[in-house]
Amino acid sequence: MGFEINKIIVAVLVTILVVFGIGKVSDLIFTTEKNVVAYKVEGSSESATATTVSTESSIDISAFLAMGDLETGSKIWRKCSACHSIKKGGGNKIGPALWNVMFRNVGAITDYKYSKALTSYGKEWSWEEMNGFLIKPSKWIPNNKMGFAGLKSEKDRASVILYLNQNSDNPRPLP
Repeated sequence: MGFEINKIIVAVLVTILVVFGIGKVSDLIFTTEKNVVAYKVEGSSESATATTVSTESSIDISAFLAMGDLETGSKIWRKCSACHSIKKGGGNKIGPALWNVMFRNVGAITDYKYSKALTSYGKEWSWEEMNGFLIKPSKWIPNNKMGFAGLKSEKDRASVILYLNQNSDNPRPLP
């Protein structure tokens, strides 16, 4: 009887080693470099490459924001409202109050304890910054405290950004 139990224990241990071993061996065989570009699209003319980044961003962000709408932004905002207040004069919750957040400096509310990552970020919540942050906050500003996975849908992000912009003393005109 004892010999049979030993065989079962050995079989379980060998199975565990094989499962984890295959993962390690495949990692060694199929290594990739970080930031590898799968393919590169070449520009057709030199004038296209001479366009300034800010002009391209304005065109891109305009098309991006055109995908959104305030009604969708209000619905998507419900996810955010568990941790953030959007009301004028609303207090901080788990996250800081977001009234007037658009075009405010990142980490600017004085009565909220931000992570060091946000207080030292040194930028403002522009259209592009907010979009990048909402895609995946932990990747856009590493080591921040926000535990939100992000919004994958471009329409959802554009809608939330429009909603944040509207909840302000002076909403900015769209680019």
